[in-house]
Amino acid sequence: MITLAAPGPRLRAALPMLVLAGLMAALGLAVPGFASPATLLLVLADTATLFVLAAGLSFVIVIGSIDLGVTATASLAGVVTALLLPGWGGWAFPVALAAGLLAGTVTGLVHVGLRVPSFIASLAAGGVVGGLTLWLSDAQAVTIGQTDRPWLDWVAGETAGLPHIIVVAAGALLLGWGLQRLTPLGRFGLAIGASEPATVASGVRVARYKVLAFALSGLFAALAGIMLAARLTSGSPTGASELLLPSIAAVIVGGTAITGGTGGVARTAVGALTVSVARLGMTFLGVDAFAQQILFGVVLIAAVAITTDRASVVVTK
Repeated sequence: MITLAAPGPRLRAALPMLVLAGLMAALGLAVPGFASPATLLLVLADTATLFVLAAGLSFVIVIGSIDLGVTATASLAGVVTALLLPGWGGWAFPVALAAGLLAGTVTGLVHVGLRVPSFIASLAAGGVVGGLTLWLSDAQAVTIGQTDRPWLDWVAGETAGLPHIIVVAAGALLLGWGLQRLTPLGRFGLAIGASEPATVASGVRVARYKVLAFALSGLFAALAGIMLAARLTSGSPTGASELLLPSIAAVIVGGTAITGGTGGVARTAVGALTVSVARLGMTFLGVDAFAQQILFGVVLIAAVAITTDRASVVVTK
């Protein structure tokens, strides 16, 4: 049997920041003006939607599960926003967020209540949500008209040169960090990911926290969908589909183990920046989109191999 030695705990914790710093330094040397404040703000703005999507996903991965329906939920939220803005105005946003929260909650209930593996539960739920989105939008992008676009200023606008989308992402980061560090969800989520049987034996209501993790994943995905719709000024039924692999990569590259028990939203912020900077670098080097997908797949495998503590994994399925 072939086993690869994993780096020690300290190196694993520091590696995401080291990789990000290395990429930033390399691009700063290769691309004149990359380190300018304007370019860095552009990188943060481009990262914001990916980060929010990945931040919600990190709640689920921390408990040792996976949510493959986040991009379908994000697309649904974008379409709901575009459809409701003309008649409902600002109320379109809470409705879109509620749709995402509901989608995530249902996925969690299917996973926990019916004991369906999270991979299958989220894949199936994503298919249902994707089909609903196609039906609502007549399988085409829903354009947000000029008269309704002022409603999007809280995401798409800027103040004193600072894009609002960065502020929204920072708010999501603070919310996610607070939930994981200051509430029972954070403590029990890590415990569930590290050893679910031991957590159950200690009297924790594991099912409740697992459903809550999926609900938060859906809520954050909906916010990401609204952000995407605001930037594109339209809601597309497949608009977020290409973000699934990068969002998973952002969580894992940030240092959250795919097996659960370690990581969190703050690490995902580092991972999302790393993915965005890597994509930017590949664009500057002329790497086409198809090759980028291949490289993301390779990076994801490498990140899983590095972040997994193989000493604690007896069987790999």
